[in-house]
Amino acid sequence: SQLIEEKSNKVIEVLAAAVPVDAIFLGKLFAMLAMSLVGIAVWAAAAITGIALLVPPEALARLPAPAVGWPAFGLLGVLYFAMSYLLIGAAFLGIGSQASTVRQVQTLSMPVTMAQVFIFAFASVAATNPDSTLGIAAAVFPLSSPFAMLARAAESAAWWPHLLAIVWQALSVTLILKLAAKLFRRSVLKSGGGGARRWFRRARPQAAATARS
Repeated sequence: SQLIEEKSNKVIEVLAAAVPVDAIFLGKLFAMLAMSLVGIAVWAAAAITGIALLVPPEALARLPAPAVGWPAFGLLGVLYFAMSYLLIGAAFLGIGSQASTVRQVQTLSMPVTMAQVFIFAFASVAATNPDSTLGIAAAVFPLSSPFAMLARAAESAAWWPHLLAIVWQALSVTLILKLAAKLFRRSVLKSGGGGARRWFRRARPQAAATARS
């Protein structure tokens, strides 16, 4: 929705002429991730406070701890959430860069939204047996890997699978971001009929003349 509004009032062309388009793309994506983390932190703090006030301590003591321990499990949860958000967010941001109306956004984003349901179901089924072929496939597939590996952290104390998974997910995030940023750049520069490029070419000589004077 933000991209559609910025493309309609030509703000995105001004930004594209001032800074690299990849920087605009990454800035929007990581800003959304930061906003999500802040919201989750607020709701998590409220939930923990409510549990501490309402749930008896002996009930909490009977809660089984994950295999890697609660601190490590929380850290892995944040990392895997960030990786999953970047993967899905890059897909949605790429869709927004290709659409020009809200109806187009809804039409194009529906397959991605439905795919998230199947990905979560795939990872949930694989969590019951993480060492099976289905479990390994869920851990290797980038979009389901964060969910499957977080479930593995609750069942296995081994750390090396998580290190490999995080490296693989980071590589996948980089590849998807590059592809989405390429589509974003092509769509932004094309949306104004090359206006951003022409304006940038005009602005450079003017800026150089101003600097010399």
